[in-house]
Amino acid sequence: MARPLAPGSIVDTHTHTHFSDGAGTFEENARAAEAADCRVLVSTDHLTLPAVMDPAGEAQVAEADLPEHRAAWEAARDAHPGLEMIYGFECDWYPGCEGNVERWAADAQVLLGSVHWLGEQDDGAWIDDPSDQRIWRELGPDEVWRRYAATWCRACESPLPFSTMAHPDLAMRFANAGFAPTIDLVPLWDQMASCARDTGRRVELSTAGWRKGVGDYYPARGLLERFRRAGVPITVGSDGHRPEDICDGIRAAYAHAWEVGYRTAEVPRADGSWESMPLR
Repeated sequence: MARPLAPGSIVDTHTHTHFSDGAGTFEENARAAEAADCRVLVSTDHLTLPAVMDPAGEAQVAEADLPEHRAAWEAARDAHPGLEMIYGFECDWYPGCEGNVERWAADAQVLLGSVHWLGEQDDGAWIDDPSDQRIWRELGPDEVWRRYAATWCRACESPLPFSTMAHPDLAMRFANAGFAPTIDLVPLWDQMASCARDTGRRVELSTAGWRKGVGDYYPARGLLERFRRAGVPITVGSDGHRPEDICDGIRAAYAHAWEVGYRTAEVPRADGSWESMPLR
């Protein structure tokens, strides 16, 4: 059993490298984590995707690169014995993804469930691609939000063993860029909180919204409050795509979660266990 973490220890449960859509290496991320006094660093590159969803292979670890990806992570882990490193993937949920995730992420310890894609594999679109906002223009933000919440609940209901659900309200990505919803989101938030509770999921408190122009955490405070009232546990991550983003804002996120009413965050450990770490 891993040694318990001190209350408020820096833990980053969501990070990326150049193997998917990040910029740094595992080694660079590990050095950045150590500089931030991080105790646990979870590597979660975007898992391999069907070619029809990402023809250029820009947002995933290509299937042919999976062995090299694992070897590079192991080399960084072995070079930093004082940093608890955990191997994982961010796994997009899309219709029919279960077999793909089971095959491509077979040796991962942590699986982040996420929704970036709306629609079928061959007839859908990314909701967070600044270079292609077609779905936002065609459907409008209100309908995107309705479909996003429904898809997110389907992801929660998946039999896949998602360790936590990443950035739960990613549909806020372009709210300050002309695509703010006009409907009351509270009914959708209530639906999402109920889905997470009923399926026994954890959800992620992500600091990435502050770097993405959202001007808030993922999830927004109102949704986070509903998760808390529903008894849904949280993990905390930076979703760092550059070494300088690793552990960004984690301590402030702990304080924010405390204000909302959370007293612990869930942390994966290298021995396969999970720990409820006091935020203070």
